[in-house]
Amino acid sequence: MEGTGGSSASAAAVQPVNQRLQEFSKLFQYYLDKSTPHSTYRWIGTFVIASIYLLRVFYIQGFYIVSYGLGIYMLNLLIGFLSPLVDPEMEPSDGPLLPTKGSDEFKPFIRRLPEFKFWYSFTKAFCIAFLMTFFSVFDVPVFWPILLCYWVVLFVLTMRRQIAHMIKYRYIPFSLGKQKYGGKKSSASSSGSRAD
Repeated sequence: MEGTGGSSASAAAVQPVNQRLQEFSKLFQYYLDKSTPHSTYRWIGTFVIASIYLLRVFYIQGFYIVSYGLGIYMLNLLIGFLSPLVDPEMEPSDGPLLPTKGSDEFKPFIRRLPEFKFWYSFTKAFCIAFLMTFFSVFDVPVFWPILLCYWVVLFVLTMRRQIAHMIKYRYIPFSLGKQKYGGKKSSASSSGSRAD
């Protein structure tokens, strides 16, 4: 009998904690949804968080292994952001998925990792890395120039492959606003020459 009274008391103590956690989760999701259309301000906030992390690592002069892991994760996110959802090399199809010549039909570039998820993962990684700097178990003594050189080599090789892939399949992973149909260029120029 005493055991049931103790478990009901602990369940009653957990109830407000769960309720507060749900309220916080709803509030966080609300502000996250409100920030979706404001990409410039989101990225400014992320760079402020990244600057705080970098200043902390610089002044502590440690946690280089955490920074290296963060750099590898950022590189992975960047590759996902720059890659198309359907890789033309991996999945053969009947026709071209991305336009490779002027006569091909335009199909919009769809990223494997959308911008919002890229931003959210990027920001969350910096926050987690910042929190890791408060635990000395992650401050592994390491010669940081070796890690930096290895990361630069990895970055150059990966980006060279990614850029070669972009050139081969002629896609640009960046768009500057909504694309509009401007009509056929060739028919407009030919009709202009007929008027003369």
